[in-house]
Amino acid sequence: MADNRNSCFVEATLSFLIGTATGFVLGVLFAPASGEETRKKIHEGAVKTGEKAKESYEKVAREAEKGIKVVKEKTAEGIDTIKDFVEKKKTELFKKPGEEPAKK
Repeated sequence: MADNRNSCFVEATLSFLIGTATGFVLGVLFAPASGEETRKKIHEGAVKTGEKAKESYEKVAREAEKGIKVVKEKTAEGIDTIKDFVEKKKTELFKKPGEEPAKK
């Protein structure tokens, strides 16, 4: 479920950035300005878009790290639960008839 949420976030962010960049470039190209001014505006827009993309990537990376940490914790908890269950069943299996199982 977390993967799906992250995937949707990445797709939405990427779509937003592409739309922003496209709108900026088209706006600059159709605006009345000299070639030098237009190139300068396109360069500035590309730099800004690159910075936004980097920020978005870093945010997604942080969220992914959090997700990985949660998965590791839940996996460790699950392993501990399984170990406890196996130990309990071993104790029950090997106890002598009429004897209470050993409690921890």
